[in-house]
Amino acid sequence: MNEIIYRIAISLPAFLLAIVCHEAAHAWMAKRFGDTTGEQLGRLSLNPAVHYDLIGTIIFPLIGAAMGGMMFGWAKPVPVDTRRFKNIRSGIFWVSFAGPLANIILMVISAAALAFIFTKVSTSFSYYGVVTEMLKSAVTINVLLAVFNLIPFPPLDGSKMVSSMLDYNNARKYEELQRYSFVFLIILIMTPVLQWIMLPAMNASEFLVNVFIYMFNRI
Repeated sequence: MNEIIYRIAISLPAFLLAIVCHEAAHAWMAKRFGDTTGEQLGRLSLNPAVHYDLIGTIIFPLIGAAMGGMMFGWAKPVPVDTRRFKNIRSGIFWVSFAGPLANIILMVISAAALAFIFTKVSTSFSYYGVVTEMLKSAVTINVLLAVFNLIPFPPLDGSKMVSSMLDYNNARKYEELQRYSFVFLIILIMTPVLQWIMLPAMNASEFLVNVFIYMFNRI
């Protein structure tokens, strides 16, 4: 139980920030393209209370932590009215990409902070271990959220980005794949497919940390 509580304490701040920024980014980008639906519903906010989803934000992540894995989940999707977009195709693409992009930015910031701790802070610092573990979790969680949401299978963000490049009829046929989303999720979880998808991204994040370490060592 102590291990589970520790794992939650280490991962929870990064997890909440990751999913909140993800959804707030969708709302912010939608507003840029002319749709204020998310803002009007209070979703253009970093307050976790307005974004949480009972299963995705609480139950699913806690199960992951209890089973010894990383906290992973989702927030309540931001409603988007594409009819309000000044440019529908560009709007759908960039609003969809905004969420994963927010996670990529958070991952880069976390990687830089982690490298700074490694190179500029003494290991005798009382909270050295805790801070480094929290930043490692932040890097991992944001990589997972960014890459997972970029998978081009409905209703994930990646599928909407692809859909924005298709004509109307092909886009509708493509979106019909959403009826198989549960089966697709089971396949990802029960087979090594998700690991194959995530491994290059995780390696890239480790490489980025090493790049920042090299840069800080040169300063």
